Amino acid sequence: MHPIQKFNGKARGASCRKMLNWAMAHPAKAAARQIDADEARIREIVQFTARSLETAHPVPFGALIVNTHTNERLLRATNAVMRENDPSAHAETRTVRLACKKLKRPSLAGYTMYSTCEPCAMCMANALWARLDRVVYGATIEDANRHVLQIHIPAKEVARRSDMRCKVEGPVLRDLCNTLFTHPNMQQAFRKWNSRKP
Repeated sequence: MHPIQKFNGKARGASCRKMLNWAMAHPAKAAARQIDADEARIREIVQFTARSLETAHPVPFGALIVNTHTNERLLRATNAVMRENDPSAHAETRTVRLACKKLKRPSLAGYTMYSTCEPCAMCMANALWARLDRVVYGATIEDANRHVLQIHIPAKEVARRSDMRCKVEGPVLRDLCNTLFTHPNMQQAFRKWNSRKP
């Protein structure tokens, strides 16, 4: 049995093969389609994350996981560090945890993560352990560091130094993602976050 059929089932396997054959025959068109799909998913997670800006716990960090082959959404979540008093509750880490629970398995092979911001070293390592195919991000670590503390290790560097393979792409729609950080309610929240004692 072909690996695609084994993973996606017989009917989806055939359509995936057709998509792969078309992409191999038309690489420029396939690349343009991928860019369009990536931008659409970044816009989606920005809109989802922006809803938090009108709540008591605004956050600029959101993540979304979709099936790499079908682009079907699996799960999305936002950062909950302050809400849950959990320093590991970053958007990417939470999304991976929730997605794995939903699938009832520890692997997200066959899935892509979209994030409003470049994953920190912890989140990128988590994405690698989850075996995600791709990670696509909007704002950069440097962008986030204008507002909050960061670990200055690029996500691509974490992936490059790993035994696990994961394609890291970004920034995508960087300016749009940065609007989450500059929103007045978010700026007010940052002032509170930064005034807390360690």
